[in-house]
Amino acid sequence: MDYRIINRDAYYRKGVFRHFSEDCKCSVSITARVDVTDLVQYSRARGTKIYLNFLYLLCRVLNSRDDYKMAYLWQTDELICWDVIHPTQYVFHEDTVTCTPVYSMYYEEYAEFYRHALDDLHAAQQTREYLLDAANHPNWFEASYISWLSYDSLHLELPEGYMYLAPIVNWGKYREENGRLMMPVTVRMNHAAADGFLIANVFRLLEQEIADFTEK
Repeated sequence: MDYRIINRDAYYRKGVFRHFSEDCKCSVSITARVDVTDLVQYSRARGTKIYLNFLYLLCRVLNSRDDYKMAYLWQTDELICWDVIHPTQYVFHEDTVTCTPVYSMYYEEYAEFYRHALDDLHAAQQTREYLLDAANHPNWFEASYISWLSYDSLHLELPEGYMYLAPIVNWGKYREENGRLMMPVTVRMNHAAADGFLIANVFRLLEQEIADFTEK
């Protein structure tokens, strides 16, 4: 769990950070449809799960820029940037209609990530406990698949003034639109850490990662 401390006086978004962490505490959430046609075809052809393939690409995107890896340490009043962030995925239990958080590790090498993340899911299917342990997983971000709905918007509230800077990403069922498979994706970030450009950039990077991944 290595990180570096950000010098707030030299931080390139220091004015924005101060305003949205002191004067106007709020978050920003954007929902957009991502074309996953090629990713679905790629996954089917190789017998892999599109869900885990998308999660891997999402991890690549969020680890590609410091803005998505920030955190506030209230104990020391420090703004930091993690060296790496990992996904908290979820297992849904049909029999109890409850879910279990799964703390998976991000590995840059795809096969290693896929193997470990799949093992994590299988292990979590054996329990019905919630098993939330955020205190011991400070550099994990929320990544949740809403498999029952191809939604148009999603809004998530956190307590006012809560300096939670990690991205929260949700996605739903893909559906066919004009011959393409489009999947709703929602990215929520604290406005102190990100603005419209940085959140929109997640979608732009996802599109590029999907294109590069499926061309292999």
